[in-house]
Amino acid sequence: MAENLVEIRDLVKQFPVRGGLLHRQVATVNAVAGVDLDIRRGETLGLVGESGCGKTTLARILVRLLEPTSGTIQFDGQDMSHLRGNALKPFRKRVQIVFQDPYSSLDPRTQVGESISEGLRIHGVSDKDERHERVKEMLELVGLQPRHTGRYPHEFSGGQRQRIGIARALILKPDLVIADEPVSALDVSVQAQVLNLLKEIQGELGLTLLFVAHNLAVVEHISNRVAVMYLGRIVELTDRDTLYRNPLHPYTEALLSAIPIPDPDRPRDRQILAGEIPSPLDPPPGCHFHPRCPIAQGGLCDVKDPRLEPLGGNHQVACHLRVASDSASPITGG
Repeated sequence: MAENLVEIRDLVKQFPVRGGLLHRQVATVNAVAGVDLDIRRGETLGLVGESGCGKTTLARILVRLLEPTSGTIQFDGQDMSHLRGNALKPFRKRVQIVFQDPYSSLDPRTQVGESISEGLRIHGVSDKDERHERVKEMLELVGLQPRHTGRYPHEFSGGQRQRIGIARALILKPDLVIADEPVSALDVSVQAQVLNLLKEIQGELGLTLLFVAHNLAVVEHISNRVAVMYLGRIVELTDRDTLYRNPLHPYTEALLSAIPIPDPDRPRDRQILAGEIPSPLDPPPGCHFHPRCPIAQGGLCDVKDPRLEPLGGNHQVACHLRVASDSASPITGG
């Protein structure tokens, strides 16, 4: 059995922007711009970056809620990039998603038991009693009571709704679960409960988890490896401990320096990035990060597009200066 459950190669997603009386295409949003990424069996891969960097778009492409513009997605050795209709049905059973908003992701007019069991019905479990029993088992697994099956979403708190969303994703016993910022809309105390729940369930069921977030403190708690995304591209990828101990890309350093710490008097080296994130309608040439990078070099970073290159062990970085350097120390601006 291959080590990688998912292999993504040169994945691109573009959205047309239309305008005028004839509704012609006037521009293109480059949401995902040539991503290469592997997800290993049984791991939790954290995908982080600022809002608008393309994380959610990538997640929705992986679960085939969006059609990729180009590139390939190999799932368990099979190309799932452009399957449609009934050909996608076996794939959908093995890949599920937990959405960000626990309030809008559940049908307010449907009892939660029916919402959770819908996937079973679609995938051929016709016995109503069997579906009911499996729903009760799944509710208990996520810390809710079987009697909750007859209630409606508005009768639950935000944390409980997210547990229902997790139960709905797990009812088909998938191989891969994509959690798209599953705790960002929750209180801090509830966030910890949901994160610990995901870790426990992953250990029990042997799931592979893609955890999408912009909060690096949350990602550190749950992930085995971390991929950092900027303006549609992966700029750094390595295991969790290496990333938090020795980040190599200047964008990763800036993100890590923004993590709040408990002691306000503790000295820290905050790295404030200049300018705003460029628009995906008109990304800058060369390295997309170079207009904000404190160490960018003219004639190189603003001209040549850096590729994600290995740099010692399992550490990969998309930075001309870091790849060209033999030093293992973090980059610092001057």
